[in-house]
Amino acid sequence: MRTQSSAIAPTGIAVSGRPGTSIGTLQAALGVVAFSLTFPATAWGLEGFGPWSLVAVRSVLAALIAGGCLLVLRVPPPGRAHWPGLAVVAAGVVVGFPLLTTLALRTSTTAHAAVVVGLLPLTTALCSALRVGTRPSRTFWTAALVGAAAVVVFTVQQSGGALTIADLYLFGALLVCAAGYTEGGRLARTMPGWQVVGWALVLCLPIGVPAAALALSYEPVRLTAHSVTGLLWVAAGSQFLGLVVWYRDMAAIGIPKASQLQLAQPLLTLVWSVLLLGEHLTVAAPLTAAAVLVCIAVTQRARG
Repeated sequence: MRTQSSAIAPTGIAVSGRPGTSIGTLQAALGVVAFSLTFPATAWGLEGFGPWSLVAVRSVLAALIAGGCLLVLRVPPPGRAHWPGLAVVAAGVVVGFPLLTTLALRTSTTAHAAVVVGLLPLTTALCSALRVGTRPSRTFWTAALVGAAAVVVFTVQQSGGALTIADLYLFGALLVCAAGYTEGGRLARTMPGWQVVGWALVLCLPIGVPAAALALSYEPVRLTAHSVTGLLWVAAGSQFLGLVVWYRDMAAIGIPKASQLQLAQPLLTLVWSVLLLGEHLTVAAPLTAAAVLVCIAVTQRARG
């Protein structure tokens, strides 16, 4: 009688090929949906908070949520060997990406900022190849490049093709986030993904608390329904819950394949921008969406 073959994950747990991969892909997609709301929520937050206050307070709130979960579940601290990797995650995902994109969104629309997310899947796959040694197939790289090109062309066209000073922040955010994703995905192979996120957030708490106090004392605060909702989402949704499922499922389906699901993120962000911010899109949106979905399907079926 035939038996279903199983692969041994890096954690030593037997994982069957199809079901685990399907669940991992679904949960990674949920992470992408959560991330797609980050830029519109940040734009809302900036209506009542300064950029430094928004980033510092969101980091503190997310760290308190994560620290509470770690404390209630009595999770022991990671081993010494894990802390350098957690520092990379903290610097790239907890501090670097939120700060740089928030600074960019002071003068950039969410459509223009989506260029970062359009290039992030390809950059993450490249970082994974360099850091973790993953070797996706030529088909994977071709589909990834085509998908990235489609998203970049669309988002640049949406922003009128003009490059601004905000692009320096955006491209810097792209690099640090790709490094943080790659390192977090590597760590999630040996420890639960939510703990990777949790300890990275807690690691930033000694810096985040005084930074938040200082920023709030210098930047004016205007509490509105939009600003509070935006702050709560980027803290609990983007900074914690989204990253929890994201790191978990990068470990389940692999960093390169998980990263390519983010090709859909700029398009989702543009949809939220229309619904939540009143921005306008052109008829190119559905055509780009169809092209991106085809590229995602190819990368998920490609070897490696």
